[in-house]
Amino acid sequence: MIWLKFILVTSLLLGVGLVTSFFKADLPKAEIDAKYSNRQSQFFMTENRARVHFRDEGRSNGLPLLLVHGSNASLHTWEPWVRLLADEFRLISLDLPAHGLTGEVPDGRYDMEAFMATIDALRAHLALKQFVFIGNSMGGGIAWRYTLAHPQRVIALVLIDATGPPAWHLEQSVMAEAGQGQTPLAYQLLQQAWFRSLARYLDPAVLVREGVLTAYHPSAVVTKDLVQRYYELALRSGTRDATIQRFASYRADQHIDYDLRRIKTPTLILWGREDALIPVETATQFQNLLPNAQLIIYEQVGHMAMEEIPEKSAADLRTFLNALNSLEL
Repeated sequence: MIWLKFILVTSLLLGVGLVTSFFKADLPKAEIDAKYSNRQSQFFMTENRARVHFRDEGRSNGLPLLLVHGSNASLHTWEPWVRLLADEFRLISLDLPAHGLTGEVPDGRYDMEAFMATIDALRAHLALKQFVFIGNSMGGGIAWRYTLAHPQRVIALVLIDATGPPAWHLEQSVMAEAGQGQTPLAYQLLQQAWFRSLARYLDPAVLVREGVLTAYHPSAVVTKDLVQRYYELALRSGTRDATIQRFASYRADQHIDYDLRRIKTPTLILWGREDALIPVETATQFQNLLPNAQLIIYEQVGHMAMEEIPEKSAADLRTFLNALNSLEL
């Protein structure tokens, strides 16, 4: 009996020590907001009282481009394109709920419908009638969903290593299990209820670094500062709770039958051949279904073409947009 008590107490102490070793407190919102906002940063309040961070940059009377980041990223991912395209276009980027300097929102909704509602609220806030919708990864998944729902508002669609319909995700999961793809460890763990119950308290440093290295094909753009940005934004007060809730509602639209063939909008598909998150075959799936699409595949590029090869990808975007005729803005 004494030995049993000893084992229980020892196990408890080890458990407490383990949790303490990996525990990381939230970082204050004010501190993170000051570090990762700039002169172009603005905030507006949605009807559900969410405070949304966005930037409206470039040529004010230019063709408006709405730029939406991927899962666990932020509007900072578009900064290279903003520098390269600001001479001709109006570039609007935002941090989605549970991301960046928007972070946690009062109603606790972080599904695709909530994301599209946030984007439409920004559109209304800026009085945009039409715009070019550009999305990377999850942002691309939001972009084609929004275009299906509001085709009259989207002049052109640009998908950069975009997520496809839920059925495709299931196929990709099978491929990943067969060694034909790679899902970051953080994504795998956050889909498990037992891990979500602990994630609120754990230091995400290892998972953040692993996720970044998976997303970016070996590249000089992956610096200590870039990894630190992902890490500190993940620790912004309230964001871990929001991320946990987001993954708990993951694939809430999995039973919807999306017909991408209904999207007649001119579409540019940009994809990295070495994308370790979403296989390049997905780009061909999009091209085969979207009736007005063109595809560019980049060799030796991963999941983040707008950051890995900003000059080349921005030039291809400029060519595509300048080829569009009779735009009604």
